[in-house]
Amino acid sequence: MSSASVADPATPGVPEAVHRRRWVILGVLMLSLLMVVIDNSILNVAIRTISAPAPTGLGATQSELEWAINAYTLVFAGLLFTVGLLGDRFGRKRAVLVGVTLFGLGSVLAAFSGSAGQLIAYRAVMGFGGAFVMPATLAILMNVFEREEQPRAIGIWATGVGVALAIGPATGGLLLEHFWWGSVFLVNVPVVLVALAAITLLVPDSRDPSPGRLDPPGVLLSIVGLMLLVYGIIRGGELADFTAPAVMAAIVGGIAVLAVFVVHEKRCSHPALDLSYFANPAFSAAVAAVALVFFAMMGVTFFSAFYLQSVRGYSALQAGLVIIPLAASQLFFSPRARLAVERFGARAVCTVGMLMIAAGLAGFALFDTGTPLWTIELVLFVQGVGMAHIMQPATVSVMQATPREKAGSGSAINNTFRQVGGALGVAVLGSLLSATYRSGIEGRLGAVPPDARHAAGESIEATLGIADKLGPAGRALVGPANDAFVHAMHVTALGAAAVAVFGAAVVAVFLPAPDRTRPEAAAPVGENRQGAINGER
Repeated sequence: MSSASVADPATPGVPEAVHRRRWVILGVLMLSLLMVVIDNSILNVAIRTISAPAPTGLGATQSELEWAINAYTLVFAGLLFTVGLLGDRFGRKRAVLVGVTLFGLGSVLAAFSGSAGQLIAYRAVMGFGGAFVMPATLAILMNVFEREEQPRAIGIWATGVGVALAIGPATGGLLLEHFWWGSVFLVNVPVVLVALAAITLLVPDSRDPSPGRLDPPGVLLSIVGLMLLVYGIIRGGELADFTAPAVMAAIVGGIAVLAVFVVHEKRCSHPALDLSYFANPAFSAAVAAVALVFFAMMGVTFFSAFYLQSVRGYSALQAGLVIIPLAASQLFFSPRARLAVERFGARAVCTVGMLMIAAGLAGFALFDTGTPLWTIELVLFVQGVGMAHIMQPATVSVMQATPREKAGSGSAINNTFRQVGGALGVAVLGSLLSATYRSGIEGRLGAVPPDARHAAGESIEATLGIADKLGPAGRALVGPANDAFVHAMHVTALGAAAVAVFGAAVVAVFLPAPDRTRPEAAAPVGENRQGAINGER
């Protein structure tokens, strides 16, 4: 294609050809986003099936399921700094193409995993590909829309998350009704093929004319620190003992490595994570809000699959349909959140959104084995509305507080904290769920052979699996298992709600008031970005 060099006077700095098809480009970018988010939302419905013994599933334990989720998110988060810089340096279009290809390859490998260990490894490959996709798509968006259109474009971009949340669970349930568990990963392949063709033909390339240098030591320190910390948290929940030497060593070691990472980043002339961004209150508060939202929501999404399928007895498809209100509310409200921000300001909107999420999470503490379905869906709807009114204004705050030519780095930081928050949410809240469940069920495992009691107490699926093998004698375990899980869910939900309340306090105190929302670091509307967009490729 020819290079676009004539700028539309109405949109200074954006080549005319790019400006004319900016909404089509946004649609293509959303397709890539859908691919990445759908995978995680499908997995949330499939985790119970994957935990079933072969040939139905892989016989994965709860800790292995947590690692199947976190292998993706930790690799994703750990590499975002570097791949954001690579996109800025070598071209964001190339970054998306590489990421989509790797994601598709990892999906095929994951679909044919022969063990939980293989699934964890291939999920890491998918995370490697996803890390290239997410920051580059948002950076391209910031370079094809002028500042006055960016909130609307980001709102639509964020709607992609809601669409994926709506499509993923229902699609995953439908696939599991008719095919084996690996089909939930193979469904990514046609999306990958369409995305590759659309990106190649329609998306312009862009890059930073003065890209930063890479920081391999910083990347390595961040990955090692997070892996140690998450391992210690998950292992502590598995053992129901966070004082065990191996658990303490991993947690303390992880914190120490992350502390070294921070010191290294402060002293490094080309840090993977530019800590200077956090001097901007809008940037810091928005990033914290995103991280805390995903900490709370990812942990709850993890245990809700077991509640709906193991305790309530819904099929995977039925469980996927139950979750639709969470997604539908985001689909409707995300594009409109900017209107609330224009009227009330980002601080008020994000604070109320956080409190709505906290209220929804606390609602889980009222659920039992017979809670009416409409109550569950109402709670999920409230959570979705709250999330829609956090993600759009928070993402706008982050991206408009970042210089346009550094959009890849700003997007990487935003997505890194989102993924780290989600990974820690699954680890911390999953471990809290596991430890509380074990303490509630251990006294009821008298009929279980002594050598199987530890495994039976790890999760409700493990208990029900042992009960099934015991035949009629095991039926007496079903009621206590359900009761122990519901109690553990209540404790975990209240913990997640407390995190959301803390997030509301952070936003209310540190996010700037409406008259101070325009960040000094953001570029003015008329800025010439010809150096950022290098024409159509």
